[in-house]
Amino acid sequence: MSNISLIIEERPRNIGNFMVGRLLPFREKRMVGPFAFIDHMGPATLGAEENMDVPPHPHIGLSTLTFLFEGSIMHKDSLGTEVEINPGQVNWMTAGSGIVHSERTPQRLRGKEKKVHGLQIWVALPKHLENMHPAFHHVDEQDIPSWQEHGVSYKLIAGEAFGRKSPVPVYSTLYFIEIKSTTAQRISIGNQLYGESALYILEGSIQSEGHVYEPKHILVSKDSTLCEFDISANTTLYIFGGETFPEERFIYWNFVASSKEKIEEAKQRWLNQSFIPVPGETEFVPLPQQTSNLTQK
Repeated sequence: MSNISLIIEERPRNIGNFMVGRLLPFREKRMVGPFAFIDHMGPATLGAEENMDVPPHPHIGLSTLTFLFEGSIMHKDSLGTEVEINPGQVNWMTAGSGIVHSERTPQRLRGKEKKVHGLQIWVALPKHLENMHPAFHHVDEQDIPSWQEHGVSYKLIAGEAFGRKSPVPVYSTLYFIEIKSTTAQRISIGNQLYGESALYILEGSIQSEGHVYEPKHILVSKDSTLCEFDISANTTLYIFGGETFPEERFIYWNFVASSKEKIEEAKQRWLNQSFIPVPGETEFVPLPQQTSNLTQK
C-alpha cells in the first residue's frame, strides 16, 4: 500500500502581473497541517519595462512565508517595514488582527530585465493568536539550519524537525524543509516528521511504490512517519506539514479565520479603508465582490 493519499497538481492562476501555480487550497484538501495556501511564483522573466507591482492589500489570521529561488522583491507593510528579500532568505509576516503590505520590484532593478521565482505560503494562526498584534521578521540565508547527510543537502526553513529548530518565529508545531540531491538515492526520513505531511517537487523527480512523480505536484502523505522514497539526481523538493488545528478554517481572499464573523468584519474594515495603511503608498487592491468565495477546511 502506497503512503500517498492524494496528488495535487499545480493549477495556473493570474495574480495580475503574471501567472502563478496554485497548489493549496485544493477542493479535496484545504490545508496540510497549519499550511493553508501555497503559490509557486514563476519562473518568470520580466522585461526592462515589466515589474512586479502588487499594491497594498490586507491579511488577517495568518503568517505569510516568502522564499525565493531567483530574483528580489521589496516588501513594505503597515508596521513601517521596508525589506528587500533575496534568494535563500525568509520573510515571515504575521498578520494577526490585521496587516497591510505591498510587494514590488526593487527600484534598483527597474528598467532592467529580471527574474522572479519562489514560493508564497500562508500558515494559519492558532485560534488564540488570531487577534495578536502583527509582526514581521526577516531571516538571512546563513541563519537557516543547513546540513548534509550522505551527499543530500537539507535546510530547515521554518519550524522544528530532525532535532533542529529554525529561527523563523512560528506560532504552531510545523516544519518546512528543503531537500536537494545531485545523485540518485533512497531518502528515509522515518519518524522525524509528525502531524500531516506533504511533499512538493520543484525540480527533478522521485519514485515511490513503483510510481514516478515529477515537478509541479504535491504528494500528500497518509502517514508522516512513513516518509521514504527514491530521489533522482538533481532533484529539489520541499516537505511541509505539522499538527492540525481542532477548529475549521475559513478562507476569503487574503483573510483566514476560525469564524465567518471575523472574515466579514475584515471585509468591512477593508471596504472602509480602516486598516492601518502602508506608509508612503496610496494605491490599494479593492475587495473582490464574489460573495461565494468563502471556503472552509
